[in-house]
Formats: sequence, structure tokens, C-alpha cells
Amino acid sequence: MRVLLVGAGGVGTAVTRIATRRPFFEAMVVADYDPARAEAAVAALGGDDRFHAERVDASDEATVTDLLARHRCDVLLNATDPRFVMPLFRAARAAGATYVDMAMSLSRPHPEKPYEECGVKLGDEQFALAREWEEAGALALVGMGVEPGLSDVFARYAADELFDEIEEIGVRDGANLTVEGYDFAPSFSIWTTIEECLNPPVVYEEDRGWFTTEPFSEPEVFDFPDGIGPVECVNVEHEEVLLMPRWVDARRVTFKYGLGGDFVDTLKTLHQLGLDRTTPVTVPSASGPVAVSPRDVVAACLPDPATLGERMHGKTCAGTWVKGVKDGAPREVYLYHVVDNQWSMAEYGSQAVVWQTAVNPVVALELLATGAWSGAGVLGPEAFDARPFLDLLTAYGSPWGLREQ
Repeated sequence: MRVLLVGAGGVGTAVTRIATRRPFFEAMVVADYDPARAEAAVAALGGDDRFHAERVDASDEATVTDLLARHRCDVLLNATDPRFVMPLFRAARAAGATYVDMAMSLSRPHPEKPYEECGVKLGDEQFALAREWEEAGALALVGMGVEPGLSDVFARYAADELFDEIEEIGVRDGANLTVEGYDFAPSFSIWTTIEECLNPPVVYEEDRGWFTTEPFSEPEVFDFPDGIGPVECVNVEHEEVLLMPRWVDARRVTFKYGLGGDFVDTLKTLHQLGLDRTTPVTVPSASGPVAVSPRDVVAACLPDPATLGERMHGKTCAGTWVKGVKDGAPREVYLYHVVDNQWSMAEYGSQAVVWQTAVNPVVALELLATGAWSGAGVLGPEAFDARPFLDLLTAYGSPWGLREQ
């Protein structure tokens, strides 16, 4: 397997640090718009000659296609933010490469009823091209991070091995992470955080299909394992709700994120001030007027999440709560994966959230390389057998857990 990894930020760098310990691939080209980031990621691997740094503009399909061909890469792993999903997705198809991402194409709210009906849903642009991929015998594995990704694998595992009927699947994400010296320092890309938290959340119900609610709706307190404890969670737009119903039978699917009151208030303030917008505004500068996206300004003012590991303390938990029936009796479980920041920093030099995101696509790449996973079309993690993935994740030294509720 020869991999083109696009994006050498926190998650992309963590991908290289995890992959360098595994023998399943022949080469990995690490490409980023900032060549210094790609070079630094490769240099940190201690001379592993399977890795090579390149510069690439992820929005330039032709350049990405050429890079895939020049390095004879048969897989493109997208570790950029969702703005670049479609150009990279199309470049992979043009080059005849397998495509893997951790977040799907962007949504657009319904123009008249944003908090009732779906407009363009997450992933719609990719699923619109599914037949083209399927007819070519090519695979696009979409949403293969931690959430979406591992959470979807958990849903498939629950459907196959733990339940006869599923009433509800609810992804629940929470943490007790703190960052020294910062009152507001997101542990993941603020661009992506704003996108998913301020868009209308999507809910799925069997008799209604997909519909939307207001941001931060339906608050509930969920008790997270491994010492994290109770965290208030709210509805947030996320790919799992759009992916799981395509392959797993469930009467209801939700995604709720443990953000905390202060975090929610800050996001609401950004929205009230228009600082969540991506449409450029013109601002004065020493060299004349400059067009700049308010959201990009917010991102530039905040610390890079990849640099926060030394200041971060605590654990993060990603998991899938499932309620249903097994052997005629009610059952309720929480399948989860916890990463301690102290461990991920000591073992990999990557903070917990980016490491937890990065390990899952590497596990998936290994399953594709060995043939344990295979398919054609635009497929989510739920389309594949969950057991090989969970077994290999444990073999990577990062076990998952199951708690009866």
C-alpha cells in the first residue's frame, strides 16, 4: 500500500507517528500547504524512509491527482478540514485511488426552515457520486475518524453481536480535559468545531427520516466512564446521524457532545458577532483593504490544538450508547474508547483528542491493506464487519470498553 496523506496538522502528524510503528504499507507521502509542517512531521519519525514530505494545495484537484500518480499512491487519506473534502474526493477518483476521510462534505441549512428540515446534509455531495465509485469498483471510505468512525464501528458491532432489535443509538462524547493558561482553547480544529456546533443538529427517526433541531437542543447529563464522570451533552450536527441509518436498523439516532456551559456561551457569542461566518469581509490593513473570513481570524487568534498537549490534562471519551432488545429482554449498553492525555503525550507526543482521531484511519488502512475490509462505492464504517477493526484497535495498544447501563 502506498498512501498520500493530505494534511500535516495535529491529526495528520499523529497519523504518521502511529503508522511508523506498523509494517503494512510501503510508502506514505505527507503533503501539506505549509511544506515546513510536512517536513517536520517526517523528520520526527527518526529516519523512517517510507515517509516523504511534499507541498500541496488541497483545493487544487489537478495537482493532487498528479501527486497521487507521481508517487504511485493507491490510497488518499484526507486529514484536512471539511472544506477540502470534495476536491480531494474527486482527485482520488480521477487517479483511481481509494479515498479515506474523517469528516464528510459540508452541509447547508434549509433556506426557510433551518431548525425543522434538512437542507444539504453532511455527505450528500459524496453520496451523490456513489454510483460512479461503485461502477468503477473503487472505494471511498468516509467518516473514518473517531466520531464519525469508531463510533460507527461500535454501532455495527452492537447490531451484529449485542442486540436483536435497536430502539435508539446515541453517540455520546465527553471529556474532563483542561488546558493550563487558557480560558478558551478547543482541543480540535476551531474551524470544524464552529461548523458542527452552530449548524442545525440532525436527528434521525425511523418514521420521520432526518430532521433538524436548534443548536444545543435536548440537553442531558451523561455519566462517562474511567473517572470522567457526569457531563452535560447537547445535540450537535455530526456525520454519524447521516451514516448509521444507511446500514444499521435503529428507530432513532442522535449525536450529543459534552461541550460545557462556558464553551457553548463562547460559541453563541461568536455567532452573535458574526465571527463564525466563512464569507470574507473587507478589513483595512497597512497595505490596503484585505478580504478575510471571520472564522479564519478566530482560528488564527487561538492556539493550534496540536501544540496544547503539554498544557493539557485529563481524558477524552468517545462512545456509542445503544438501547434495544436482546433475547426478548431490554438491554442498554455504552461502547466506548478513552484516551488519557498523559499517556498519548508520553507514548506518541500527540495530545489525546488528535491521537484518538488519528488512530482509527490507520487501523482502517491496515484492514484495507490486508484485505480484511474491502468494498466498492461510497461506504461508511458501518458497511464493514466491526470485529476485525475492534480486535486490531486493541492490538494497537488502545483497548475499547463496554458498559452495561
